[in-house]
This record gives sequence, structure tokens and C-alpha cells, in this order.
Amino acid sequence: MSGIWTLTSVAEAGVSESGPVAEAVTLRANIMEMTQAAEEAVLAPADCGAWPADLRAALAARIARLNGEEQVAQRYAARQQGQEYAALADPSEDGTSLGLLSVVSFMDAVASTPRDIAAEDISALLTAGIADADIVRLCELNAFLAYQLRLIAGLRLMTEAAA
Repeated sequence: MSGIWTLTSVAEAGVSESGPVAEAVTLRANIMEMTQAAEEAVLAPADCGAWPADLRAALAARIARLNGEEQVAQRYAARQQGQEYAALADPSEDGTSLGLLSVVSFMDAVASTPRDIAAEDISALLTAGIADADIVRLCELNAFLAYQLRLIAGLRLMTEAAA
């Protein structure tokens, strides 16, 4: 069970291995392990479609930064094997130089203002030549990050309250 302390959600929340939060995390170790498995599935799936793992890691780091999670962003950025997409981890980079302006704009909008996403946003991706399955892959990545970043924030709050 000692492996749960290195999982992204637990480690980035700063949960120690003892105390009431540690007890709660230990009781829910299966959830933490499934969360880590989901992270692997969206960041390095067997079928990446149009989005290689390095691009996914850069987008994950970007989304973490857009949500004020610099330490988490660094963790995701460290997953990149090359530098081709590294600049996209910076929210000030719009993706134009890599031909990914529509993708980056969509990912930023979903990460920042999901309630404002409309059918036109999906249509813009389709018009840019992005296949339906690859749009779903982008949405899966963003949805997972929304969940994980909120889980980390919740675990941090519990840790702070227990201190």
C-alpha cells in the first residue's frame, strides 16, 4: 500500500503517510489507484490517435497552469520525452507554430470556461480537419484533468484542516 503515496493525486496534494487524511486515503486506495490508471490512460494510451503522448503531457501541464497548479504542471511536463510540444505547456503559447491553434484554443476554453463550450466549438475542430475520435480524446484529457485537479485541491483542503 506504500505505493499510494507516490500517485499523482496523493503526492501533489501533500498527504502525509500518517494522520486522519492518510487514513481516509488508505481506505480509498483503490480509488486513488484507479485515478492513477485513468491518468495513464489519457496521457499515454495504447491508441493515441492524432495526439502523441508528448503533446498530451504538454497539454496536461498547460491545463494545470491555467488552474494555478504549477507543481502539478511540472509533473506532467516531466513526462515528455522530447521537446517538440514543450512550448505548449506555457499558456501564453497559442499553438500556431505547430499548426495546433484550434486544438489549443479549444483545450484552453474547456479548461477555463467549460460552461461556455457550444456546438460551434466542436464544429470548429471538425472544420480544422480533426476527426470525431480525436475530438473525443481531447475531451477525455480535459475531463480527467478537471477531476484530478479537483481531487488534489480537496485532499489539500483536508490536509490543511487536519493540521
